[in-house]
Amino acid sequence: MKSKTSPQMAVNIGQLKLKNPVMTASGTFGYGEEYSGYVDLNRLGAIVVKGLSLKPRLGNPPPRIMETAGGMLNAVGLQNIGVDTFIEEKLPFLRNYDVAVIANIYGETYDEYKKVAKKLSAAKGVHALEVNISCPNVNKGGVSFGSDPKIAARVTRIVKDETSQPVIVKLTPNVTDIAIIAEAVEKAGADAISLINTLTGMSVNLKARKPHLKNITGGLSGPAIKPVALRMVWQVIRRVSVPVIGIGGIMTAEDALEFLILGAKAVQIGTANFINPHATIDVIEGIKNYLSNNKIKDINEIIGTFQP
Repeated sequence: MKSKTSPQMAVNIGQLKLKNPVMTASGTFGYGEEYSGYVDLNRLGAIVVKGLSLKPRLGNPPPRIMETAGGMLNAVGLQNIGVDTFIEEKLPFLRNYDVAVIANIYGETYDEYKKVAKKLSAAKGVHALEVNISCPNVNKGGVSFGSDPKIAARVTRIVKDETSQPVIVKLTPNVTDIAIIAEAVEKAGADAISLINTLTGMSVNLKARKPHLKNITGGLSGPAIKPVALRMVWQVIRRVSVPVIGIGGIMTAEDALEFLILGAKAVQIGTANFINPHATIDVIEGIKNYLSNNKIKDINEIIGTFQP
């Protein structure tokens, strides 16, 4: 009796080769070590670490996270240890694992993007950079970088000039036409595009008649945003030729498969990690089961098979 052959799960994001299409989303998986007791990091397609800035950031004052119907609002404000501390204290741990490490980077000025990219490009164990031009929770930079095609393109070019690693540009959904931004960063040299980041939202405390978040507004993530994310991924896929990575409300393998069928080459799991620390592995196993049950030998056979 022949043993059942496991379906092939490997995908390519340009020059970046992943053992499967399931990645973690920046800001939801720490620096990888925090989840290593719950997840075999070797089984992941890639780890996208918490966003890194040139200097350490304390982020926004609390309260800065709250649950909403079908999701979560966060106004953490890109709290992080800074790129130098990451390279010295966190990266050595990640080098012990056979998993692609993607550094998400952020800057408040063009020069900061340049310096952070340069430092990470010289660091052993970083396999790609994801450029955050879209965080809606920081007053400086943030939306202003991601909402203007010319500015988004300039940031992309600056980072590309500093690294030989693949550059993934992460887009904000808080724009009129996300495909225009996608086209601009593609022309500027982006090797791949990830979307979407969080939708700007807020919540009101009726008793106090004040905002629940100290920052007033925050980024909405979770299942509530998946339909918006699917729509925007579909729009971008039809307008660019570089690989697209789908993000937004992915809780199950079925959610992930929707993005892949649309044409996303990979997906990122974010808010689900807070609810179920094992979510990434559950999604990987669920995709494998779907492929096996439908007699599909290779994940790439279903990517982009959407029929409008």
